[in-house]
Amino acid sequence: MTALRALAPETACGAGCAHLCNDEGLAAVLAADGALLQWRARRSLGDPGLAEHAVQETLLRGWRACGTYSAARGSVRTWLLAIEANVLTDIARMRAVRPVETSWEADERPVDIRCARPDFTERLADGMLVDELLARLTVPQRDAVVQVILRDRAYQDVADDLGVPVGTVKTRVHYALRSLRQLPRPA
Repeated sequence: MTALRALAPETACGAGCAHLCNDEGLAAVLAADGALLQWRARRSLGDPGLAEHAVQETLLRGWRACGTYSAARGSVRTWLLAIEANVLTDIARMRAVRPVETSWEADERPVDIRCARPDFTERLADGMLVDELLARLTVPQRDAVVQVILRDRAYQDVADDLGVPVGTVKTRVHYALRSLRQLPRPA
């Protein structure tokens, strides 16, 4: 409260004071409306920390504008709820422009560690399976598949290296993949 008093406006509130400018008035508003402000902010934002920030910003704006409150236009609660609506709108706009950063700890989705980084045995097994499948192909088909599929080279470059037309390389890859698809799948 002393920090607020240090920032207090130079002029005292007039007849339309909301009593947020003194300790007793602020304590009374927090006792009467603090839970409502907190609930509304948390429901709107979905984040307890951001909701707390919204309530604090609402009270700060209310404190700064304490002298502009008019009882003829509504109660202090209604006035604070209107201020909070503006704060929530400002926070929503801020989040839309600058998405919320999340940490790994905040992510509660289950993670399958095996998919994140395969271990040595899985890489070895996959390599052995690929070797076994490639061994079933003819030498020209195997050379074409290794160059085009595994090494990700262009058909034209492979054709130039092998000294055959590009259509021949495409045909070899096509028939090699077709024969591999027809192999029985392990259970």
